[in-house]
Amino acid sequence: MRVLPGLISLLFLAGCSSWQPDPEDIEPVPAERVLAYQQPLENAGEVVVTRDFGWRGGGCYIAVLIDRELAARIHVGERVSFQVPAGARIVSIGTDPLDDTLCGKLSLRREKLAQVVPAQTLEFRVVSGNDVGFDILPVEP
Repeated sequence: MRVLPGLISLLFLAGCSSWQPDPEDIEPVPAERVLAYQQPLENAGEVVVTRDFGWRGGGCYIAVLIDRELAARIHVGERVSFQVPAGARIVSIGTDPLDDTLCGKLSLRREKLAQVVPAQTLEFRVVSGNDVGFDILPVEP
């Protein structure tokens, strides 16, 4: 009988973690929320960011930044692609600076160093969990 309360607590905690969407469920970020890195470039690579489904922050946009510049505002189950100059780049997520609701008042910044190679694609996932909150993780090919 003591196992039941522990099991219920564990189920509630797991409910706040995100899960990777199936490919057919992913939507592109609408053009009005894609703000930079859309023009084709010579000697560039592609950076793709997909946000998982999940309850945590599900009503909020998250800012996607390239080299600490706001590049897009992403919602759950969305994907966005960027044309990024080759070289070392900082791919990060943060609080949406264009959001004047409660979501925009939160504090969030997670960064990853990405080595962008011409004509190659780097993929990242925006995840959420009970242990670290939001994070951005590289997707292994």
